[in-house]
Amino acid sequence: MPTTALAQQTQPIVLDTIYLDAGLTPIEQQAYGRANTVITGEELEASGVATVQDALRRVPGVAVSGSGESNTQVRIRGAEGNHTLVLVDGIRAMAGAQEYFFSGIPSANIERIEVLRGPQSVFFGADASAGVINIITDKGEPGTTARAGVEYGDGWSGYAHVSRRDDRGGVALSFSRRNDHGYDISGSRGGDDDGLRRSDMQLSADYALSDDIRAGVNLRRADQEYEHDAVSWPQTGPDGYLTDSNDRKERAERGGRIWLEADTLDGRLRHRLAYEQTRYEFDDFQWTQTEARTDILKYRGVYGLDGRVDDADHTIAFGLERRKDENSLATDQRRRSDSAIVEYRGAFTNGLDVQLGVRRDDNDVFKDATTWSLGLSYQLPNAPVRLHASAGTGVVNPDYAELFGAYGYVGNPDLQPEKNRGFDLGIEAELLAGRAVVDLTYFHEDLENEITWSLTKRPDGTNFFNQEGTSKRRGVEIAASYQATDDLTIGADYTYLHAKDPDGGVETRRPRHQFGLNATYLFAEGRGSLSGDLTYVAGNFDGYPGTRLPAPKIGPIPRELPDYTVVNVAAGYDVTDNVRLTGRVVNLFDAEYSDLWGYPARGRTAYLGLSTTW
Repeated sequence: MPTTALAQQTQPIVLDTIYLDAGLTPIEQQAYGRANTVITGEELEASGVATVQDALRRVPGVAVSGSGESNTQVRIRGAEGNHTLVLVDGIRAMAGAQEYFFSGIPSANIERIEVLRGPQSVFFGADASAGVINIITDKGEPGTTARAGVEYGDGWSGYAHVSRRDDRGGVALSFSRRNDHGYDISGSRGGDDDGLRRSDMQLSADYALSDDIRAGVNLRRADQEYEHDAVSWPQTGPDGYLTDSNDRKERAERGGRIWLEADTLDGRLRHRLAYEQTRYEFDDFQWTQTEARTDILKYRGVYGLDGRVDDADHTIAFGLERRKDENSLATDQRRRSDSAIVEYRGAFTNGLDVQLGVRRDDNDVFKDATTWSLGLSYQLPNAPVRLHASAGTGVVNPDYAELFGAYGYVGNPDLQPEKNRGFDLGIEAELLAGRAVVDLTYFHEDLENEITWSLTKRPDGTNFFNQEGTSKRRGVEIAASYQATDDLTIGADYTYLHAKDPDGGVETRRPRHQFGLNATYLFAEGRGSLSGDLTYVAGNFDGYPGTRLPAPKIGPIPRELPDYTVVNVAAGYDVTDNVRLTGRVVNLFDAEYSDLWGYPARGRTAYLGLSTTW
């Protein structure tokens, strides 16, 4: 559902003009046909959400499963974790064709989070078969701005941001640090807490060299160190599955982009050239030490068919990419692909918007692939109703671990890329004289060649293989927002998911039902705020290590985890025009629950914070 700007009186909700990075060039959200969600920085602050992974729990169609605070997977519409591409300012967060695991990315310096659901390979490549999560950092407002904050509670965290922006461009620098004492993930009596220490830094700058030429740079750095407990494989029940072990791991993420943009033909033709690089390092101090790198050279061109690019109702865009991956899991197996993309966009006077794209990937390792995407958005005349629909295909290439092995498992170099095809149909409507907005979407996706693994070696001597048949995923996503009074806003979301593998077995870590309810109340003429959110999860399965499936699909038998409900609350008050006092309680009622078999979630934890802006 589009993010809404709620009026200060009880009157119709006003939709801000938001542009999504959802194609070769940004597109207006109301013209975008595919289901999406935008979470703004203001919403993150009001709700007291401290990390991106916790913010994503409120997004329809998204399932979040964490083994503690430091290792969290995100799945969109029942797909695997590595079918979702995670970006930070449009740059890949992970290198070397690996899945990205969330590990406490702070929400403090974020402008917004864009979540695009459905096949996105046409515009983002093979990693985006199920969707895209793009984390946009704050680039600053006009003038000079600065802010800083600190929070205490079972550890501490702090952040700082400074920016300067004028008509020619701007520069922004953000930094955050988190020292989370954590909790005993093993749940053993007297065990040590498993903490997390993380530092993040972002630098961005852009400048207009002339009226028609612009340039910029983005840099990102993140370092993480965290403790975890070891798995006790002989255990057949969740109690005692983990043993207190004081193991630790380290991650380092580096990302950067330099770009140049120029307008020609009186603004009818826009060119953009960019070079991006992402590096990743991982060390578990036991089995694996990994270094990975991804380099991408991109060209984008967009032509206004009926006028200047910024004013045209019809545009044709084209793109070229060269991508190179390397990973120390297989030092002699570097990969390269060359891609060509074409996209048409049309905004018609009858309220219809069209987005059509086609991509061709020339791979040096895998079979060449062609993907396509179609999005339609139709605003009904004289009615507060918008229809949206999309269809498309996506691919996911096997990663280095699946092809060549890791962590003691034997890779399979004969694996074929996974192929996803799907469509969705949705309706967005304003109700109650415009004070409420409801969006309902049905989605249907089929995955071929799903890659899975067995705990023991298969007859060919490997642990990985392509499943025969189709993995089916069907579901419904609902999101709603309601301006109940001048000071009270209420939101809700619900996801129903039916996900089966080719054998008809249930897919793990994909809840069948997810329901969320949130509310924010303003008081003292807007100087104070109270907010709360409730999350209910049911029908979630995970592998049960005590028993095994028969060959050829050898692995843990999925068992249903207990349903759970978690409530969080937050409050804030502007002590002065520049100083704000905040507090929040996570898991208010100290619910015992788990997203993964044998990994208990964190209990009730309280935090107190202070922030300032100038």
